Amino acid sequence: MKKRDRKTLTVLAGAVLATFAGLLIAQEPSESASEPVADVAVDDAGAAADQGAEAETPAEPVAAPVKPRPAELARLAARGLMLDVANSGKHLFAVGDRGTVLVSNNSRDWAQVQTPVRSPLAGIAFADENVGYAVGHDAVILKTTDAGKTWLLQNFQPELEKPFLDVIALDADNVIAIGGYGLMYRTTDGGATWNEADAPAIRGDELHLNAISKLGNGSLLVVGEQGTMGISSDGGGTWEKLTSPYEGSLYGAIPVGSGGALIYGLRGNVYRSDDVKSGQWTQVNVDTVSSFFGGAALADGGVALVGLAGKVLKLDASGGVLPVVVTTPRTDANGNTTDKEVTGSFAAAVAWAGRLVVVGEQGVQSVKIN
Repeated sequence: MKKRDRKTLTVLAGAVLATFAGLLIAQEPSESASEPVADVAVDDAGAAADQGAEAETPAEPVAAPVKPRPAELARLAARGLMLDVANSGKHLFAVGDRGTVLVSNNSRDWAQVQTPVRSPLAGIAFADENVGYAVGHDAVILKTTDAGKTWLLQNFQPELEKPFLDVIALDADNVIAIGGYGLMYRTTDGGATWNEADAPAIRGDELHLNAISKLGNGSLLVVGEQGTMGISSDGGGTWEKLTSPYEGSLYGAIPVGSGGALIYGLRGNVYRSDDVKSGQWTQVNVDTVSSFFGGAALADGGVALVGLAGKVLKLDASGGVLPVVVTTPRTDANGNTTDKEVTGSFAAAVAWAGRLVVVGEQGVQSVKIN
């Protein structure tokens, strides 16, 4: 793997993680490690030769393998750093720092469920109301088959030093997880086995793969670092590299029509195409240089984009752009409650019952948008 700076994949202030879904590999220290081997006195080579003795080489300390540790349940987990959110069809789920998984049935009240890891979780997707997958740092892959009540650890490889950043569940058995430095794993048996995907067209340069989505015609679209774009028309079996309209990092894509998409990324760069394979893209003027890290299709045909420093925009079907202010209630020392604007960065969003649920630096918020 070529050496280069570990570029962040999204920008987030805060000391817990330097980025929303960056390449800071959060490894928990092992419970124990081998004791260091004491230094061994060795005579100089000439004296050892004279005595017919061989110099002994000190043994290298062998560190115990890093083992996963279960997440800790926290009373204020819904206010912590959250990185992705998904609608299972029955419940809302949000994932984030230190293995946190939250569940809600109304977008306002959230409960934390136990998970077997403390690694930051960066992506979550459901195949149906019961079967879902969550992925994250330390190459973690989790699976639930009981609507998120319990989560099983299917993959944990901190030695890779690569995080998974997104996941898509085509059905309960066929799932693809993508991430940093071209990381891409695929399962066709519900996670009983996970294998690296054979996709040299988009993995060959070891660029970060940030997001994967399903287009209207069933094709899969991956976007990532340095304008990386790839498409698969056979469920992820083979991949073709696409020409990107932007050379900077792309963080997501929202399906448009049959084979089109709206893509978004750094510095307010948003593009739309009715056919991503055609290579013809039109830049969308959003009148901002704020980076967008997440987005969601809305029931009225519009799109919501969320990103840096609390930026939220609604793009309606006719091309209009409407800023949306997200607020959260705050109670002062006198018991007075007021709405305070959320200025922390957002990582992801999902539409839910006429509202937009956003997650990010300041946890989970819900805002009426339709």
